[in-house]
Amino acid sequence: MIGFWISIVMLCFTGLVQIFIPYMLKKTVVFGVTIPASHIEDKSVIQAKKIYSIAVASILLLFLVGYSIWSILVTHSEDLRVIVGTALMFLLMIVSMLFYAFFHQKLRVKKQQWGVNLTEVKVVDTSLSGQDKMLPLSYFISLAFVPLILIIYTYYQYALLPEQIPTHWGPSGDPDAFTEKNRFSVILLPLLMFFMQILFATLTEGTKRSGIKISAINPQISAYKQLEKRKYTSWFMFLTAFLITILFTFLQLTTIHHGIVGEGIMLTIFITFIVVTIVGSIIFSVKVSSLEEVGNDSSFPDGITDVDDDRYWKGGLMYFNKEDPSLFVEKRFGIGWTINFARPMSYLIVFMPIIIILLIAFLT
Repeated sequence: MIGFWISIVMLCFTGLVQIFIPYMLKKTVVFGVTIPASHIEDKSVIQAKKIYSIAVASILLLFLVGYSIWSILVTHSEDLRVIVGTALMFLLMIVSMLFYAFFHQKLRVKKQQWGVNLTEVKVVDTSLSGQDKMLPLSYFISLAFVPLILIIYTYYQYALLPEQIPTHWGPSGDPDAFTEKNRFSVILLPLLMFFMQILFATLTEGTKRSGIKISAINPQISAYKQLEKRKYTSWFMFLTAFLITILFTFLQLTTIHHGIVGEGIMLTIFITFIVVTIVGSIIFSVKVSSLEEVGNDSSFPDGITDVDDDRYWKGGLMYFNKEDPSLFVEKRFGIGWTINFARPMSYLIVFMPIIIILLIAFLT
């Protein structure tokens, strides 16, 4: 039943994030629509958030009950349980996005009467870049030595490796897919680790080089929030890269020295990885969302609002602004950062991992 419980945990985590997202983001951006600060407590805004959360919570409960009954009453393999659980997780995200699209359009229409007689103000502070607390690139570079050492050690121990190299591990921690031993397949895990480290380093460095957008409503508090969000983002990126490095290193060493650990330890390692990742995600989400409560009050400057850049957001989700040199910008729906698709480099970041995965699949 390991696959069942992993699926339940992942489904609950995904569902809870989707349920509370409207309350974890900027109050002036609701369902991808910029709301004037003087209207963030408008009845239609509050109602949209509430209906969205109740609807997603109801669907999550329905999925959990249905999945539990199906898993308990009918005999299935662990892999099938994980596949169905994963499918339900993605289905829940799709349904939540349909609700998002509905309320996005509804608030866009409602907003047309809110911006009347308001002057848009843009605040720029070039001194903030010197106050950035994001982790330096050296932290991620230090992790890159691990896959390089592993590759050297793997070739040194090439004779010890089995004729069938594991390429996938099931919910219990046991390998369930293999490929033939060759000079490339034996270093597949270290290579994947290295590429993922590069990806996380690129995301962090790109975010660090992106502009810091300050609200005209309360510039000082807004600047503090942005700096803290960037700091937490870099910490979370490094934690994720660090955990992947540990897990992949463990799997590579157990492939070289088969039987060095028992099945119980393998399962414990996998569960620990999942638990620490989820806990880290929760802490990151709570830290970021709690920043939105800092400095909030009911008074707003009369007659002004932040610059409305809704025109650069396609559906409130995809950012496309040729005038913005930033490669990454803060998401409007969801926690973290998204890409400025007007920058050519963005397509390299999006498609390069896919190309690498396809190339590796072809070569193995």
